Amino acid sequence: VSFSAINKYQHRRYYFHYYNTTMKFSTIAVFAAVLGSANGFAINKPTAMARGISTTGLKMSTEVEVSTKEALQVAANEARGLAMDSIAAAHSGHMGLPLGCGEIGAVLYGSQMSYNPKDTEWVNRDRFILSAGHGSMFLYSWLNLAGYDLPIDELKNFRQHHSQTPGHPEFPNSEHSTPGIECTTGPLGAGVANAVGHAASAKMAAAKYNTEEHTIFDHHIYVLAGDGCFQEGVSAEAACFAAHEGLDNLVVLYDSNEVTLDKMAEYTQSEDIMKRYDAYGWETFEIDGHDLDTVEATIAAAKASKNGKPKFIKCNTIIGKGMEETEGTNAAHGEAGVPYVDKAKVNIGLPEGEQWYVSEGTREFFDGVQAKNKAVYDAWQDTYAAWKEANPDMAKELEDAVADNVPAAEDMIADIPETGAEAAEATRVSGIFAINEVSKRVPNYVSGSADLHGSTRNYIADGGNFGVGFDKSYAGKNLYFGIREHAMGAILNGFGYHGIFKASGSTFAVFVDYFRPTIRVASLAELNRVSYILTHDSIGVGEDGPTHQPVETVSGLRVFPNLDVYRPADAEETVAAYVSSVTRKEGPTALILSRQNLDQNTAVPAMERRAGALKGAYVAKKEEGDLDVIIIATGSEVQHALKAAEDIPGARVVSMPCMEAYERQTEEYKESVLPSTCTKRIAMEAGVSGLWYKYASKVVGVDRFGMSAPGDIVMKELGMTPENLSAKIAEM
Repeated sequence: VSFSAINKYQHRRYYFHYYNTTMKFSTIAVFAAVLGSANGFAINKPTAMARGISTTGLKMSTEVEVSTKEALQVAANEARGLAMDSIAAAHSGHMGLPLGCGEIGAVLYGSQMSYNPKDTEWVNRDRFILSAGHGSMFLYSWLNLAGYDLPIDELKNFRQHHSQTPGHPEFPNSEHSTPGIECTTGPLGAGVANAVGHAASAKMAAAKYNTEEHTIFDHHIYVLAGDGCFQEGVSAEAACFAAHEGLDNLVVLYDSNEVTLDKMAEYTQSEDIMKRYDAYGWETFEIDGHDLDTVEATIAAAKASKNGKPKFIKCNTIIGKGMEETEGTNAAHGEAGVPYVDKAKVNIGLPEGEQWYVSEGTREFFDGVQAKNKAVYDAWQDTYAAWKEANPDMAKELEDAVADNVPAAEDMIADIPETGAEAAEATRVSGIFAINEVSKRVPNYVSGSADLHGSTRNYIADGGNFGVGFDKSYAGKNLYFGIREHAMGAILNGFGYHGIFKASGSTFAVFVDYFRPTIRVASLAELNRVSYILTHDSIGVGEDGPTHQPVETVSGLRVFPNLDVYRPADAEETVAAYVSSVTRKEGPTALILSRQNLDQNTAVPAMERRAGALKGAYVAKKEEGDLDVIIIATGSEVQHALKAAEDIPGARVVSMPCMEAYERQTEEYKESVLPSTCTKRIAMEAGVSGLWYKYASKVVGVDRFGMSAPGDIVMKELGMTPENLSAKIAEM
């Protein structure tokens, strides 16, 4: 089956594959079941059948419910109208996707998704993620129609200051509280990987909290993505993980409109994406994205299929559909269609001269959708009440997890036994004790690694491994991401957005650049449920050479607003860093840990070191006479500062594991640590020096790349020794 879309710019032909081959029995069965019991409408002689769904021997006895289908088509066009009016009013935005995906939105919000707009935090709601975030008016339009608290006035304020409709969707935070937004997806492709994190978190929640008698978690994750999302590598990394771990609760809808911003997509891509996702191990479908019957049936079949494969639906669409001057071309991507809005709205059947028009019939239809979803919601509440009565301890644990209730940081550091460490020890090794003690006190804390558990040492003992096959289960607390750092970062964010677990992921610090964009978005979205464990933190890595010796990396993380960066100096500071990462409410945390052994500052009691580290900086050695010089250091350089200060009676040593935490302290506390009366200050860190000049007039740093040699030799050659520090102090 094929059809042509012809306009003044180009001629395109979409191909919809029709197979009479026998399907796998499981999909035949679920498809038949869907046709008989779907809450939406069934299909009858669709114009384009999904690839992989055979009609051989399949009798579709259920007729299309015409009124429902018509209501969905009207809603699709009215959603298009809302998008056009908002983008035209702003003279800014992206029209192509909202116009091209109207039928997809209608089926999702009008039929297939389970949600309650009056309880946007319902833990078992289906999640919708717009990976192609530039098409944000698609999402805002459907949230308005579906009954969320996003009034037309907010759509009129699209992209305006203080509106609830920013240019790209933003997860609720201190700047925006738009209901129904499940992700700040940011760069293209990230939303696909975020959705994988959502799906993994949902599988974990189901394994942990469902019982034989009661099902608390059984929702689905839907994500809409475009060509750009699948050209970005992060989606490929995450897709491999999703298939390998059997995340069949994930449905990806590919808006295949054959257009990118600069050119038609064929200019930069020629792959067969269906074969690629088949090879990954996904269940794939290809459909006409404008045929309501087919969209409905395919999403229903994908949702019902429990075959251990995530679902990939290629929806062939026309970008900018309904605006004949631009549709089907790259001109439709942005706001080039603004001059043609009035004509286009009439062309798709909207009243001439009306703006932000929604018919009474559409409002009534979605009242009915809300009523159906409310019935499902109410039944779930009954199930939850029975489950809670039968499992009170588990219910408290879940409710604490959802509410992000954890012990206060001060209480947790007091409750965790002292490490007892006296011998020199790498802080990555100290982290073994810290992460396991934290896990005991925060039962919803999970962790993973990009194939480096043996080096980063963040394995949760007795936590089990997440996934399918081998020794894995969905209840496992340890995730194996493979060598996929970018996907790891985005999947962690998905865990954070999903709102049940706290998740950390580990790799070498130098590899953080692979997933730096995900850290930026986590910081922007204030995802306090996410943390990063970054080991092998400096030139102390040694023999692996400058390719693996981070010098700019830690400072590069410190410049992110709203990210705490902890570089602890010993075992007790490491405990405090881990505790801070799970108790902080304002944003994510990066833990920077050493490969090489560090001395323990046993001259300061363990609990004092922990309390001081929580404040970001503290006096690690007080001057013995009149204060003459302050030596500020962090991580592996604190031991050098302490040794250098031994021969300087007027020297104070300040350990500053976290600049950001220190800056949040009271002026009184900061003055007690770094008194303004003492301006003779020197800082030391085995990394670039720039940021330290905020606190010191002289810095002993490493403003060059390292070298391949044993770590202690590299440190000595580049001045990271107490002797060099003493010499620099003498020059002051």
